[in-house]
Amino acid sequence: MRHTHTLRRAGRYAVDVTSPLLLTAPNLGVPHAFTTRQGGFSTGAYAGLNLDDRADRPDLVARNRALLAEQLGFVPTSFARLEQVHGTDVIEVPGPGVWTGDALVTRARGMLLAIGTADCYPLLLVDPEAGVLGAAHAGWKGTVGDIAGKVVQAMTGLGAHTGRIRAAVGPGICGERFEVGPDVAGPFRDAGLGGFILAAGDPAGKPRIDLAGANAFLLRRAGVQDVWVSGRCSTEADFYSYRRDAGQTGRMWAVIGLPGGEA
Repeated sequence: MRHTHTLRRAGRYAVDVTSPLLLTAPNLGVPHAFTTRQGGFSTGAYAGLNLDDRADRPDLVARNRALLAEQLGFVPTSFARLEQVHGTDVIEVPGPGVWTGDALVTRARGMLLAIGTADCYPLLLVDPEAGVLGAAHAGWKGTVGDIAGKVVQAMTGLGAHTGRIRAAVGPGICGERFEVGPDVAGPFRDAGLGGFILAAGDPAGKPRIDLAGANAFLLRRAGVQDVWVSGRCSTEADFYSYRRDAGQTGRMWAVIGLPGGEA
């Protein structure tokens, strides 16, 4: 059963419908969202709420980012984001800005931690009592490297307690669509994640990986028991998908923040 919630929906997707469709997790209890491609100002191959300006028009992406911030009650300069490198570095951030790595943690208020995806999985975490937030980009390399556990460890270093942390695994490529070769399946087995390697869809096909299940397992192994999984696949029409669109596509963002502060 899917537990996807919407913050706002203006109708079926069309370029001239700018109100975004944002998905939320029922357990986090703080401002957050998993964006879709519905709404926004981008056009062409990036049509919708594209939040990555590396190939799309920067002015349109800036409008999309401002729209997202507004929907959550933040200002457009609120984002703390990453140049993601498919690694496991976790960065503690004091405020908005751009860093290199694949996960962010903070105790600061008034900003939104942002993770970009287009098939990889976004993880959002919060200990609401301690006021500690975490966000991570979990592709297959980050999953094998236990980026989920590293974020939890970094959050506890800021005063969070694993028994209070709530986590959400957003939309990403589902196991049925994520065929891999031995260069990926092998590291999963070596990392003790062989149980998340699915059989090939047909006798001549490749094995597949359940990244969502693997990351939920790693969060629970790290001591987080309150874990929600969206159950949505990024290859659905609502989302941007690097694999489905042969590399020419936009990016969703997963964002989480606490109001207040100076951002």
